[in-house]
Amino acid sequence: MPLSEFDLIDRFFKNALRDGPEVRCGIGDDAAVVTTPPGMDLVLTMDTLVAGIHFPATTSPEDIGYKALAVNLSDLAAMGAEPRWITMSLTLPQDPASWLEGFMAGFSILAEQYSLSLIGGDLAHGPLSITIQLHGVLPAGTAIYRSGARPGDRIYVSGTLGDAGLALGALDKRWSIDSKYQEEIFNRLNRPTPRIELGLALRGLATSAIDISDGLQADLDHILTASNTGAILNPDQLPLSDALRQLPADQALEIALTSGDDYELCFTLPAAVQEIEVKRLSAITPLHCIGAVFREAGMQWQRSDGSIFTPSGTGFRHF
Repeated sequence: MPLSEFDLIDRFFKNALRDGPEVRCGIGDDAAVVTTPPGMDLVLTMDTLVAGIHFPATTSPEDIGYKALAVNLSDLAAMGAEPRWITMSLTLPQDPASWLEGFMAGFSILAEQYSLSLIGGDLAHGPLSITIQLHGVLPAGTAIYRSGARPGDRIYVSGTLGDAGLALGALDKRWSIDSKYQEEIFNRLNRPTPRIELGLALRGLATSAIDISDGLQADLDHILTASNTGAILNPDQLPLSDALRQLPADQALEIALTSGDDYELCFTLPAAVQEIEVKRLSAITPLHCIGAVFREAGMQWQRSDGSIFTPSGTGFRHF
């Protein structure tokens, strides 16, 4: 006999993660109650993952659980926030017990790594969909916004770009990946690394930040639009993995700029920030300076030889 909604809650969620001292009431009541530490701002983010849209139908429950939490952690990283509490709503097919076993195994990897508390949510029957709301905190007034970039700031990205797009293209049979790169590249798609530690280190330094979920071209444009600025960037400075460099150069750049699902950080630092500070940040996660902010609106990709590269795409669009 299939487990009821309350059986599923008791088995998979109620005691899945230990509540911290700030949780007054977690799973089991009509709503959760938490105490926000004094002098801290509360930061909230929410993401929905839908089967066949945000992950292929063949994705394992473990990878879905991991990624569902990772993408929310990435949003908090961009704000410079420390994650604390999770609420989650799941729409699940019939008899989901075995699927939940794997989902929670993947979900718990990051939840335990960051000492998070799962404090509430909802279960419903229907097509597979996962919605997670993550709550974080940061010292009052220290959040990093998209709107703070200023002319003269340098533009940085973390990690490498385009690997998740490369993996998706391999799944669609648009290209193949050398066997020596496959595990790494598919992990970049299914188990992205949220840059929480880098985000915390950027507080008080970065003038703006965003996580790269829809592609660098689209997400950097959000910073420039919010900041009423433009940028000149060098595509030759984009950090590309060895796997992505196996493709023709312009195709690799197109993927890195527009494919999305990277969950790296793009941020701006004032030109006055000392090189020793940049090295300190790079010790947390490898960083690359890819250009600078200018007063004139627009985004221009100019190679080292002076030629212009124009991406044919704009990034992932939800509608």
